[in-house]
Amino acid sequence: MRSNLARLSGLFLALLAAPCALTAQRPSAIPLIPAANWRLAETKKLNLNAVRQWGGDSAIEREYGVQTIEARTYILKNQRAEVVIEETPDASSAYGLLTYYQTEQSVPVARMPLTLKDSSGVSMCRGRYFVRIPRADKLDVTDSEFQALLVLIGGVQTASPRSPHLPMGLPEKNLVPGSEKYLLGPEAAQRVLPGFRTDLIGFTQGAEVQVGTYRSGEERITLLAIAYPTPQIARVRYGAMESFLGFNQERGSESIYARRTGSYVFVVLGSPSADQADKLMGQLHVTGQISWDQRPPRSKPFAREFLELILANLLLILILVGGSVGGGVLMFAAKRMVAKWFPEWAWANPDEDKLIRLNLN
Repeated sequence: MRSNLARLSGLFLALLAAPCALTAQRPSAIPLIPAANWRLAETKKLNLNAVRQWGGDSAIEREYGVQTIEARTYILKNQRAEVVIEETPDASSAYGLLTYYQTEQSVPVARMPLTLKDSSGVSMCRGRYFVRIPRADKLDVTDSEFQALLVLIGGVQTASPRSPHLPMGLPEKNLVPGSEKYLLGPEAAQRVLPGFRTDLIGFTQGAEVQVGTYRSGEERITLLAIAYPTPQIARVRYGAMESFLGFNQERGSESIYARRTGSYVFVVLGSPSADQADKLMGQLHVTGQISWDQRPPRSKPFAREFLELILANLLLILILVGGSVGGGVLMFAAKRMVAKWFPEWAWANPDEDKLIRLNLN
């Protein structure tokens, strides 16, 4: 009897322990962060023209809104790494610089969104900041130590949701890696599209252009997605481009196909046929969405904001009372001075106008 009870109790304990054992044996991925102890040694502001020594172009940077650059020096043991930080007006401008300087050799860095690396180093955008981290030949560090520098500057993230402040990406099917560009001005557009009339796009009217190159057999087709602030502007710009460029006409390799949808204009360059151009443009879908304006995030507690509002109102009242009292004092002093120096002036003796004098002898 006792042996049977012992067996039943052992079986019951084994059933209870089974889920725990299965949970313990289930594999899980834990991202490891390198622990190299980089430290910031020097920070200095430089003129925008200095960006050329790191592979940049001052004209392009200026078009994306960069005014100055900041060069930082990080030290690990006896190794010195240069980091260049460029501040832009907004997140989309920093994203534009990231796409402009990417090449077909650029590959994403794992667990670090909006970060690309190639043989020259790493570039990333964080908010409105565009960051260059050159991998100099004289920098003698391991891949793990260099990864630690990237984590120190840009952080690490297991997921990479796309920010709502950034433009939606172009269709990825047959897209040539590194060919997608986000253009905000004519200078960058002329570099990326040398054979296209970029002056017709209308950057002065708020145009924003996404460019991508697609493979079609042995051919390469260029797709332009031009966004305008309103459908009315898009209609006018589409009409101007159609008049000068002759859209949707069979002219061999020089054919240009286009269509307008809402506030977007889609243009295809280098397509061998209208059918392929239509298939490529058909991958782009425009949807409208109405959203409520969001309240700006508070940087101060509500109680402090309310107290500051009360103090501001009290200060305004004191200013108004002080101005009234000061104006009265100045008026009184002015009349006394005028009465002293100009006794015949009626402005200084208003009561004299109310008396009737007969001057009878």
